[in-house]
Amino acid sequence: MATTFLKPLHAGKRRSIAQALGQSTDYVKNPEKTDNGKRISAYQCNPSIVDAEFLFSKRQYAAQTGKTHKDNDVIAYHLRQSFKPGEITPEKANQIGYDLAMSLTKGNHAFIVCTHVDKKHIHSHIIFNSTSLDCARKFRNFWGSSFAIRRISDILCLENGLSVIEDPKPSRSRYGSRLGENKPLTNRQKLEQMIDAALTPDCKSYGEFLLAMRAAGAEVKTGKHLAFRIPEAKHFIRCDSLSEDYSEDAIRERLEGKRNVRSRQKQESFTAKEDMRPRSLIDIQAKLAQANSPGFERWAKSYNLKEIAKTVVWMKERGMSDVEKFAEECDDATERYHQISDKTKANEARMKEIAELQ
Repeated sequence: MATTFLKPLHAGKRRSIAQALGQSTDYVKNPEKTDNGKRISAYQCNPSIVDAEFLFSKRQYAAQTGKTHKDNDVIAYHLRQSFKPGEITPEKANQIGYDLAMSLTKGNHAFIVCTHVDKKHIHSHIIFNSTSLDCARKFRNFWGSSFAIRRISDILCLENGLSVIEDPKPSRSRYGSRLGENKPLTNRQKLEQMIDAALTPDCKSYGEFLLAMRAAGAEVKTGKHLAFRIPEAKHFIRCDSLSEDYSEDAIRERLEGKRNVRSRQKQESFTAKEDMRPRSLIDIQAKLAQANSPGFERWAKSYNLKEIAKTVVWMKERGMSDVEKFAEECDDATERYHQISDKTKANEARMKEIAELQ
């Protein structure tokens, strides 16, 4: 039964980037917690100097892109994964944490996995660099990332014969151990949504955009920096403190058609959501009769195991406790599909008749 927790790490005004990285990595690498460092694994970095390597990549990023660090910039992400006491070994917990980090970062970001064994419940701390390996971009904590991490974690646990939490409870923490919770939008997120709503196809000029923002209830401050104060907010928010698609220059580019952006209101909660849906299993024996490939057999067995895990997660999320209930849902969905298909065909035939009469 694994729970996950994601927290962006910031340097802030009271400590430097080096201090922030050093304090975070030193804590997770604590020899007293990691069995004298035996429960530490890493990807594309050296655990002993991981903070220095992360810092060097950020300097490379600044040199390549010309972008300077801001106080609210995320320097790394801290992911924690906890397991039910007595259900898993430290070695397996570390491997699952490594697989979780690799799935989330797609191998584009360096990370360190430290499994702590000083508590009754074994848990892993994962810290991955916000700067990519090529130092050309940063990891974007997309909408619904908590839900995505929980889905990946559940699938990995089911693949390894571990239990999962079927109905996670809300947490009082800022990011929450309950991943996928409906957290209220921040004022910055609300402002970004208002900007998206104002930048309609009918909005052709910068002046019309400002009028649309005022009509939506926002106070506008122009001058050296463009800023807005949304209803019920106490302070103005500068556009250059928002995401990169909402700065004043970006807004002008969007008005001129030079920048295309998916609005916050229409973004998918998880970009790989379609990939998480269960698919049909592979008939291994039939395929082997055609291919006769040991490599294919190993891949197909792994594929089928993952699809079975996805199916179990999918059924649990929809309250399906047994196969009979799942079969009933499939039959109902098939019947609805045929009804809609017959109705569509009838409508198409009627439209063809009307077109001939016209």
